[in-house]
Amino acid sequence: MNGGGPSGFNNAPVARTLVIACGLFTILFGIQGRSNKLGLSYQDIFKNLQLWKFVVSNFAFSSTPELIFGVYLLYYFRVFERQIGSNKFSVFVMFSIIVSLLLEVLALAFLKDSTLNVLTSGPYGVIFSSFVPFYLDIPVSTRFRVFGVRFTDKSFIYLAGFQLLLSSWKRSILPGICGILAGSLYRLNVLHIRRLKFPDFIASFFSRLSWPSMGSTAPAAPSRNVPRNIPSYTARQVEGNYPAAPPASTIEPPEESIATLVSMGFDRSSARQALIHARNDLNAATSILLEAQSH
Repeated sequence: MNGGGPSGFNNAPVARTLVIACGLFTILFGIQGRSNKLGLSYQDIFKNLQLWKFVVSNFAFSSTPELIFGVYLLYYFRVFERQIGSNKFSVFVMFSIIVSLLLEVLALAFLKDSTLNVLTSGPYGVIFSSFVPFYLDIPVSTRFRVFGVRFTDKSFIYLAGFQLLLSSWKRSILPGICGILAGSLYRLNVLHIRRLKFPDFIASFFSRLSWPSMGSTAPAAPSRNVPRNIPSYTARQVEGNYPAAPPASTIEPPEESIATLVSMGFDRSSARQALIHARNDLNAATSILLEAQSH
């Protein structure tokens, strides 16, 4: 799997800010020996009113393994910011955080389980919300076997998510489930949330706030062979990953790839154009089509 297009955080300032914040908060509280005390608990929320944990618990992982798997997934899911834009992705992040937190609080109030004394901390809401569009929108492009077991190019993302989900057993399973529910509600467009946009200065704030990504380059001029119905900056992302497309006759897309994109709801002509421009890379073609659809 190509990891969602060009390497680094090009055109993904919100995802970059999330990764940096998680790393800094985890290291800071880890040095202080407080990393295991940052998660939400019934006692902290309903009796001690430690409301600051609503913020901190979303950015600091409770252990190094969780940090590694969590940052890996956040880095991969930057593909969704490139597809829908930083503004809408900011809405998705805020919605996932707020809804998953509300669901966690309701679960703590309802269950009152002693084994859930303190939930694990970290951006579980954002990470597991992202598995909803990952499952529904990202197609499988490669299948292979290892010792007779079938895998796809998406398997490693699922395995990383499964490891994170079970990292602290019940303490991590509950936040993960709440994240999946939050992602499902966003997908269902509850309260027309997918139409909401923040003022443009918020998205630009993340661009100024986050550090420059390694390997970032100045935007290139649009290529002449970019399909007219595809946003030019999306096409530039693909061109950064692939050479200029040769004549269509030499890279005619496989019928199976076209059928996969058509089954996702795209028309045949657009699917074929996107595959040609992406040199038959199914993931890159999907990114182009989803980005064009969002405008």
